[in-house]
Order: sequence, then structure tokens, then C-alpha cells
Amino acid sequence: MAQTLAEMAVEVLTTADGRAKTALAHAHAAAWRASRAGEAPEIPVGRADPPLRPARPEKPELLDPRDVPRRRPGSLKGQIAILHAVAHIELNAVDLHWDIVARFTDVGFPPGFYDDWVQSADEEAKHFNLICDCLESLGSHYGALPAHAGMWRSAEDTVDDIFGRLAVVPMVLEARGLDVTPGMIEVFEKAGIDQAVAAMKVIYSEEVHHVAYGSKWFHWLCGRDGLDPKPVFHDLVKRYFHSALKPPFNEEKRAEAGLPPDFYWPLAEETAAKQRG
Repeated sequence: MAQTLAEMAVEVLTTADGRAKTALAHAHAAAWRASRAGEAPEIPVGRADPPLRPARPEKPELLDPRDVPRRRPGSLKGQIAILHAVAHIELNAVDLHWDIVARFTDVGFPPGFYDDWVQSADEEAKHFNLICDCLESLGSHYGALPAHAGMWRSAEDTVDDIFGRLAVVPMVLEARGLDVTPGMIEVFEKAGIDQAVAAMKVIYSEEVHHVAYGSKWFHWLCGRDGLDPKPVFHDLVKRYFHSALKPPFNEEKRAEAGLPPDFYWPLAEETAAKQRG
């Protein structure tokens, strides 16, 4: 019997190896697109039981964020460390997007919701492989360095709250990527690592869509339930996001993704006032 989309998502989530996980992500995304285009038998969304945490390879060793070594971006070791951290983020993003597909099938979303997150998961799989290729060209690989253990916390915190998941993952965490990626591109341009520059530029352009999908479906939910999106967003970020929102913000790209300044600046100003306080 053919798999449902939710079952496909769980298959990705329960695959440990990064390259194998992303190959499966690409295959399932292609199957979903073919189904939606009428080029293959219809794949129902279905229902499944995703794991609380996705399967992970034995390496990298996962450390508390405070214990992850900091390296200078001006050295090759530092540049490899940046790429390793990005690979880790991208692998988590693959799982985050398949998790939202599998976990929230009872919310009543239209098919376009699944189209968007399957597309995002497919792109994140591409990003992981692009960065792994960069690491390998520099004589390293994903798993060679320790990584951040807290990447999945937002998913666990919002395991039964679709509003919170959309607010924190695409609209805060991925939006932060829009803020910091231009600086990373500059690091690799200065170092003359053209392969990394090209990979980071692909990531930068496509992450805008992922933030936009988060904003679109968050507003859709609020509209469906008669809620004012801005105060709901502020409340959810205070509840579920355990770090501070700090400038500088990439206001142009955030606006392009449907995140107006009055969504994030009040939270940043509140944080600054507490720190002064």
C-alpha cells in the first residue's frame, strides 16, 4: 500500500544519516509534487506518529551551546567551524519542516500548507548537501566538530501548538538567518572560498521563502480563528523563545518575507529595557 505524506515525513525523521535523510527528503518531495500535479497517483496527507526527536548520526557530539568552542572567522579552522554549524542548522531544518507536515495533520490546513513545507524541506536538504560538499572540499565533514544540542528545543516546546511552532521556527529562528547570512557570505568572500559563497547565496535567497511560509500560515490561522496576529505573535515568542531578539535586523528581507518591524522591534526593545533595568 502506498505511503501517505505523513508516513513519508516520519520515514525522513527516523533516518539518522544526514546524506541518507536528505536523499529520502528529495525523493518524497518529488513524489508529492508529481502527485499534486496529477502526474502520479494521489498521495493523501494521512496521519502518522512522528517521534519527539528525529534520528541523528552518532557524530557530531552535541554540546550545551555554552560549551561549543568559538573559533575566529579569519582562520581556515574558523571558516570550517562556521560551515559545520550551518550544516547542523540545515539538517535540523530538514527535520523541522517534515515534522510540521507529520505532526499537525488535524489542524485543517488546505493542501497548499503541505506544498509549502515539503518545498521548504526539499530546499533545506539541498542546503545541507551544498554545505557538506564545501566541508569535504576543505578536508572536513559534517560530524567532525561538536555541535549545538539545543537546536530541537523549539520543536519540543511547541509539540502540540501549531501557532507557537510557526511563530518560533520560521518567524524567529529562520528570520534570524536572514539577519546573519550576509555577514557569513562576506567571511567566505574575504577568504576566497567561492564554493561556500555560492552555497550561502543559495541559502540566503531560499530562506526568505521559508520565513514567508511561516508568516503566511500564521496569519491564515489567526484569520481563521478571529485573532489579531501581532499580539498573539508577541505572546508566543515570550512563551517559547528562550533567547533574546537582538538587532541588527535585516529589515528589507524580513519585510520581503511578510514580517513587518512592529512584529519584532517591540520584543527587542523589551529585552533591551530589561537588560538596562
